[in-house]
Amino acid sequence: MPLAQTSPAEIWFVCGSQHLYGPGPLRQVATHARAVARGLAKSPLLPLPVVFKALLTTPEEITRVMVAANSSPRCAGLILWMHTFSPAKMWIRGLDALQKPFLHLHTQFNRDLPWGTIDMDFMNLNQAAHGDREAGYLHSRLRLGRKVVVGHWSDPEVHARIGAWMRAVRGWHDWQGARFVRFGDNMRQVAVTEGDKVAAELKLGFSVNTHGVGDLVARVDAVAPAALTALCAEYEQLYRVAPALRRGGPRHEALRYSARLELGLRAFLEAGGYKGFTDTFEDLHGLRQLPGLATQRLMAAGYGFGGEGDWKTAALVRAMKVMGDGLPGGTSFMEDYTYHLSPQGHQVLGAHMLEICPSIAADRPAVEIHPLGIGGKEDPVRLVFAAPAGEALNASLIDLGHRFRLVVNEVRAVPPPPLPKLPVARAVWECKPDFKTACAAWIHAGGAHHTGYSYAVTTEMLDDFATLAGLEAVLIRDGTTLPALRQDLRTNEVYYHLAQGFRT
Repeated sequence: MPLAQTSPAEIWFVCGSQHLYGPGPLRQVATHARAVARGLAKSPLLPLPVVFKALLTTPEEITRVMVAANSSPRCAGLILWMHTFSPAKMWIRGLDALQKPFLHLHTQFNRDLPWGTIDMDFMNLNQAAHGDREAGYLHSRLRLGRKVVVGHWSDPEVHARIGAWMRAVRGWHDWQGARFVRFGDNMRQVAVTEGDKVAAELKLGFSVNTHGVGDLVARVDAVAPAALTALCAEYEQLYRVAPALRRGGPRHEALRYSARLELGLRAFLEAGGYKGFTDTFEDLHGLRQLPGLATQRLMAAGYGFGGEGDWKTAALVRAMKVMGDGLPGGTSFMEDYTYHLSPQGHQVLGAHMLEICPSIAADRPAVEIHPLGIGGKEDPVRLVFAAPAGEALNASLIDLGHRFRLVVNEVRAVPPPPLPKLPVARAVWECKPDFKTACAAWIHAGGAHHTGYSYAVTTEMLDDFATLAGLEAVLIRDGTTLPALRQDLRTNEVYYHLAQGFRT
């Protein structure tokens, strides 16, 4: 099933050369470039279509294609390759105008050199070895953020690295013009869920606006009874529904109200073209429950979510959903809730009050109803499950006042022990490089307690995403040391202050 509120995207493949070589060699260059584009397009490791766009040989051609890329709603980014030597001054105006991300593929058409027959005609035609260096100089001279992938275009490792970048590009493309809605304000007195929504729209491309909970209540109250009955039947088919919640059970009405919340929320999001939302238990006027099951299922459909009004995490979860689409594992909103500090091994118990996405469930979730303990509303219905063991990561997007920072910690999830009295979805993990280093590094970096947690998204994808979004990336993983990380943070403070100039 496609993710909610997505639009088609493609990558343009562009090859550079020049007229110095004459029409015959240029026809051969164009043939080679089309063959490379077709080869990439056929790779199962590349999640977006690759479209050969042009062989570019003059400044005017280059500028026209870059401007066309800017205006194309389908073009999410470009792959640039210099088959021969393409003088980089030709690219200045076009690249300065380009507003889409690009990847520089450093490859050549032939994999192996024909040692016995190689001559100067061959050498002149296959000059990517220094043509791409000429291009790389200009990209650096223009201070352009980009990914550089090196290797033969048929190499699966090259495909995997391009694929990671494409997933990052798809997440960035999805953010451009995206709309996120906050139902009510953020949780009172909380610092990390605040942020500059004007700066986010200016720098990151998505907008965040608030609707009173009453606007949502109107949608919830308008749901037809027949739709509730059908959705409750779907719940019973998909999940292990507690007997009290089933049709005819004493608490079935609570399940119907949870279905009402889901249908009302979905209708509101679809009508407004929203890709994610936030709510808070402190602002539920007119709602009988804090949405639990409803939020979980909407996340599984691809919507971003942040608890307590955390719009930055809602946007990040959405981007990670888009990046990981089609990969095994799933992505969820998450919170580092509490620790297991045994001398035999330190672990994190991750959960939230209700809203963990079933895309990360290890087995068939149960639908249960329990008191929440805060918020003063009716007992909410929720999906209860454990997340599986495996390699995963936590990511946090924070606002430092003059820039946004993306903090990523690689973790290793482990099977949770039995938790018979914890009626929420949960995950248990061990931090890399180790618990004490990772937690101290996270706190030094200012990482939030809300995160996007994923088995599908990789650090490479998020690092690529940070590069093309202009985010500062702080990566915590094997090899991280606190002295080096703290020095990087100090250095970054100076760099980002100078790099942004007067526009903040």
